[in-house]
Amino acid sequence: MILAFQLVSFTYIWITLIPNVCAASHIRMTHQRCSSSMKQICKQETRMKKDDSTKVRPQKYEQLLHIEDNDFAMRPGFGGSPVPVGIDVHVESIDSISETNMDFTMTFYLRHYWKDERLSFPSTANKSMTFDHRLIRKIWVPDIFFVHSKRSFIHDTTMENIMLRVHPDGNVLLSLRITVSAMCFMDFSRFPLDTQNCSLELESYAYNEDDLMLYWKHGNKSLNTEEHMSLSQFFIEDFSASSGLAFYSSTGWYNRLFINFVLRRHIFFFVLQTYFPAILMVMLSWVSFWIDRRAVPARVSLGITTVLTMSTIITAVSASMPQVSYLKAVDVYLWVSSFFVFLSVIEYAAVNYLTTVEERKQFKKTGKISRMYNIDAVQAMAFDGCYHDSEIDMDQTSLSLNSEDFMRRKSIRSPSTDSTRIKRRKSLGGHVGRIILENNHVIDTYSRILFPIVYILFNLFYWGVYV
Repeated sequence: MILAFQLVSFTYIWITLIPNVCAASHIRMTHQRCSSSMKQICKQETRMKKDDSTKVRPQKYEQLLHIEDNDFAMRPGFGGSPVPVGIDVHVESIDSISETNMDFTMTFYLRHYWKDERLSFPSTANKSMTFDHRLIRKIWVPDIFFVHSKRSFIHDTTMENIMLRVHPDGNVLLSLRITVSAMCFMDFSRFPLDTQNCSLELESYAYNEDDLMLYWKHGNKSLNTEEHMSLSQFFIEDFSASSGLAFYSSTGWYNRLFINFVLRRHIFFFVLQTYFPAILMVMLSWVSFWIDRRAVPARVSLGITTVLTMSTIITAVSASMPQVSYLKAVDVYLWVSSFFVFLSVIEYAAVNYLTTVEERKQFKKTGKISRMYNIDAVQAMAFDGCYHDSEIDMDQTSLSLNSEDFMRRKSIRSPSTDSTRIKRRKSLGGHVGRIILENNHVIDTYSRILFPIVYILFNLFYWGVYV
């Protein structure tokens, strides 16, 4: 009986306690799993916090450069010594030189160097930071302008060509790409054999020498140019940098920097376009000295043509030059050449007048004109500038009053006379030189020698003085 009671009790306990034990062990295992996963999560969070603590979040450049903490409307070191601003220039090209406007156009890179401790920032690698044009409006920069400039602009393709570089110690580099058109006070007294000295002047607009000291950063090496820079009308002989002071009665003394360059003009273009045509016109006017003085149309037309051509050359040269009130070298040459051409016309006027006077005197004595020159009537030169037969044409152009006799002789002319006239004209070519020499006026004879000699002496003197 007792044994049966014990067996029933054990069975009841087994049925009651075993599920609870299994549930407790399951809960313990689940708790262990949860605690291990939570530990992993906690470790991950701790690791992430450590990573976040080691990372440096990027700051805005305004915060890094303390832009909001300083007043950049004032220059660095305000109230103390003037801020030094170094300048260097790299000339890219001289685009044009205009004599009419007396200016030049130049494209170059302008670089400024100064120190502003307000822009210093911590840097373990000691690396500089580079910015574009957007930072320029928020910090202090030198206010450099170009004296005597007419037009200037900063290139903006594809963005504004401005570079700002800030170093950790506060040193700043500002670089600009600029094109400037400025005045060049030219002296044309030796044009086109001239040499022009031009300069581009840089100066601070607001800050005088008490606030800003402008200087060349690397001395004479601060000015550099492209190796193969050339111009169509000029040789670029020299580039140099210099400095000085400028005084204004209302504001005081200012530092000023100069970019000086020397230009020597190419002469070959003007030799071909101006000097050589002028020489040809003068020489062409001498041809009239070798034309018979009776050839009035030939000599007059030749003289007028050369005079008008010289006037055209002078007008063309003056149109491309400024209206200066002094005499230029090219003006001297062209006006002297025009004077020689004009003298050749005056020379023939004198020859023609003296010839007429002599003919009238001779006509009063003998009643004939052609005999005073001792010319065969067959080869005489008539007043219209053409050769005529003696028996027919000379009687037509003479001052004989017997016109009826002339008409009678002309009407009875036979065909054989025409053939004989043609033969005589063919043989006339060999006697032209003798005819011209025998019928020269003394003025023509001397002009053939004096005009070339004097013009050659003038050229020697001209080129010796101006070249």
